[in-house]
Formats: sequence, structure tokens, C-alpha cells
Amino acid sequence: MLPSTPRLIVFDLDGTLIDSRVDLCNSINAMLSHLGKPQLPESVIGSYIGDGASMLVRRALGDPEGDIHDEEYVTEALTFFLDYYRIHKLDYTYVYPGVLESLQSIRATHPRILMAVLTNKPVNPSRDICAHFGLDCFFFQNYGGNSFHTKKPDPHGLLALIAEASTITGENITATQTLMVGDSDIDILTARNCGASSIGCTFGLAPHTLAAAQPDHLAHTPTDWLAILQMERPTAQPRTS
Repeated sequence: MLPSTPRLIVFDLDGTLIDSRVDLCNSINAMLSHLGKPQLPESVIGSYIGDGASMLVRRALGDPEGDIHDEEYVTEALTFFLDYYRIHKLDYTYVYPGVLESLQSIRATHPRILMAVLTNKPVNPSRDICAHFGLDCFFFQNYGGNSFHTKKPDPHGLLALIAEASTITGENITATQTLMVGDSDIDILTARNCGASSIGCTFGLAPHTLAAAQPDHLAHTPTDWLAILQMERPTAQPRTS
């Protein structure tokens, strides 16, 4: 349960704000073809998404634990994937229905709440995609998997956003006043690792991972975000004469 209405809401990108599965899968298969390797089914590649571009490429190459020692080969594969994805990142990607309306409603209903993006996707395509779809106007910051020396579920990025939000508002915003919204266990663990609350999005790319992570709330559509915030608002106490 949220202790009070949050002061900061941080959203994951892929599987939370946008459905990017097809473009990511097509880019991985283009990379595999370039390397002379057989393509993979979309369902398989989809299960690799969430830990950043480097791990997505490594898993597609059959290296789930990052044990390949030929780093030049991995670098070639990663470079091709990123170059291809940079061009094709908007071929089929779309914003989930209800996202824009929900962000607008949160801003209108809770004007004191700041919002940001924290994704394991590289930061430049993350910012480009948000700008293309008009999402960037809602967020004071958008950090990616290469913005820091660590990625989610390490809490470093989330803590950095909390510190920035505190600077912007001139208040001491804490982790307990922060809400992380995402579609995978990575996002839920990120929140837990710094003491923030979490919403797990069951409509995303990795809902099968949420049960074990046990988010504080579940959102079956983006419109549930506002409902959860409204549900957790402190009720006014009646005046006593």
C-alpha cells in the first residue's frame, strides 16, 4: 500500500508506456541474419527483453549469462543491432491505449507529482521515442540503461531521480514518496531495493515475472494508474467543533 499520494512517479518504457516488441524482435533477427545465424521466434526474443540492449543481444546469441569471451564478436553484433534499431525503432512501436490520457489525468489531478522515465533501453532511443509520441512533455527526466554505471534492478538510477526531484521542488522527497511503475520483476525489484512502492503492469511484455516479485499494486490497463493513486489518497478527517 502506498503510504500517501506519491511526490514522484517513475515509469519504465518498454512494456509500460509503449509496446516495442515487434521492432526489437525484428532488429534482433536482422542482426542474426547479418551474422549468418538462424532467426528466432518473436516469443523467444520477447522473453529476452528487459535487461538492456547488451543482454538482449547476448541472449539472442545463445549467451544468457554473458560468458562469450569473444568481445569483438559481441561488440559487432551489438553495434549492428543498435544501428538497425535506431532506424527501425518506430516501424511498429506504439503507445499503449490509455497511456496519454492517464498521464494527462495524473498531471491534472495531482499537479504536485513529478514524473520521469527510467528504462534499461539505451537513453537516446528512449528519448527519441518519447519525443516522437509526445510523451516527453510529461517527464522532467528520461534516463536509460547507459545513463549510469549500473542498470535496473540496481536502485542507482531511481535514487538519482529522487535526488533530482528533490532539487527541482526544493523539498526532501524520499523513497517512501516514490512510486515505480513497470511491467517486469526488474522494475519491482528496483523499487524494493531503495524502499519505493511499485505498480506492476500486467498488460506489458513480461507480466509472467510479476507474481514472484509481488508488486504493491497491479495495473491491468494504464487507466488503473490513476485509480490506484485515487484509492491511496489520504481521506480528509472530519472537523471537530
